[in-house]
Amino acid sequence: MSAQNSSGIQTLLDAEREASKIVQKAREFRTKRVKEARDEAKQEINDYRAQKEQEFKKFEAEHSKGNEQAEDEANKEAEKQIQVIKEAGKKGQAGVIKNLLSAVLEAKPTPPQAA
Repeated sequence: MSAQNSSGIQTLLDAEREASKIVQKAREFRTKRVKEARDEAKQEINDYRAQKEQEFKKFEAEHSKGNEQAEDEANKEAEKQIQVIKEAGKKGQAGVIKNLLSAVLEAKPTPPQAA
């Protein structure tokens, strides 16, 4: 009976070792699969980020042309306004200088009036 118990115990020990090996392989597989899933997720994120970056650059390129065009038009309009102001200044320049000089050179003091 003890030989049979001994062989039963040995069988149980062998089964336990085999189960331990199976559990260890399952853990290794799970660890490997988690690592692979993490790498796949990182790759998907990088691909998505690259795609969105490309879409943004395309959008920016399309809309910046409109901004450049509006900026050019605004600059042209500003130049026209500056020219108009310069021409008006040149036309009235002599009169303004004459008025300033006469006001300085021909002072006409007036006494203060009591209130």
